[in-house]
Amino acid sequence: MNRPQYILQPVNPYFITFSLAAAFLLNLMPWGRLILVPDFVALVLLFWNVHQPRKVGMGIAFLLGLLMDVHNANLLGEHALAYTLLSYGAITIHRRVLWMSIPVQMFTVAPLLIGAQIVPFVIRLMTGAAFPGWSYLGNGFVEAALWPIASFLLLMPQRRAADPDDTRPI
Repeated sequence: MNRPQYILQPVNPYFITFSLAAAFLLNLMPWGRLILVPDFVALVLLFWNVHQPRKVGMGIAFLLGLLMDVHNANLLGEHALAYTLLSYGAITIHRRVLWMSIPVQMFTVAPLLIGAQIVPFVIRLMTGAAFPGWSYLGNGFVEAALWPIASFLLLMPQRRAADPDDTRPI
């Protein structure tokens, strides 16, 4: 199968900020406590940590985690720890992931996304919260399944035409 090769233009930092803000707003929607609803911040944060590790790092992950903790009224630092560990794992493997095809990437990032769900799960159990059920961990699988869609949408502004013509400037 011969897929088109794209030359990616440099990413606009405002687009990174917009995508993280949009993911945060999606997490603020009232469906956040439902089962099998993905953590959009974790997904977008993972994407940018894989594709732009110098622009989106663990500091941004920590801040977004604190914002999610405040929004969810969880133990302060619960999501911050999960997102920081997620970012660390993504930055560690980012060079290898970029060489893989999208379906293989999906299986490679799945353990990171599932791990980001396990951290708050374990913290809640250690602090005496009620057991939320094993289906709570299914969100990581849903996020991994959304990886190809997120990759397509977040790389779209950077793509350059596969066959440029003379009427386009780039």
